[in-house]
Amino acid sequence: MLVRVPLPIAEVWAERRNVKEYLPENCQEDYDRRMRNAYAMNNYTEAKETLQKIFRQLERINPSAARSLEEGLEETLTVHRLGIGGVLRRKLATTNPIESCLSTVQRVARNVKRWREGDQPLRWTATGLLEAEKKFQRIKGYQETLLLKERLNPSRIQQKEVRTVEVA
Repeated sequence: MLVRVPLPIAEVWAERRNVKEYLPENCQEDYDRRMRNAYAMNNYTEAKETLQKIFRQLERINPSAARSLEEGLEETLTVHRLGIGGVLRRKLATTNPIESCLSTVQRVARNVKRWREGDQPLRWTATGLLEAEKKFQRIKGYQETLLLKERLNPSRIQQKEVRTVEVA
């Protein structure tokens, strides 16, 4: 079952790495640990408050590190805000599956020497995606995808309830 997530979900580890790069070596491990602990929290409000506290401290140490954290703050907390559990959250908090899929498309299309006009690029992209699909595996935590669908589109649940009432 494929689930389309229309929200930008940034990679938490990349965010932590970007912040770390701005900090002096003696501060890197401490702030990385604190950010890792904040992102591991299950509650969106608590995680956001903790990260904002870290942001305020970073402003005094290194404004560039603080801006880096602030840029992706809401995006990195998207799965927290949706109330998704730990296993599925870890899978959705990374772009590795998309990057792997796109690298397969790139590998398949790299052998094309003459691109013709029309829909040929689309056909090669589709061929690459079909090739990548062969390597797809069931997402750990896939049982929570129904909850994710409800959280992303609550009006759809309401529409089903209205149809059920009309039929009855």
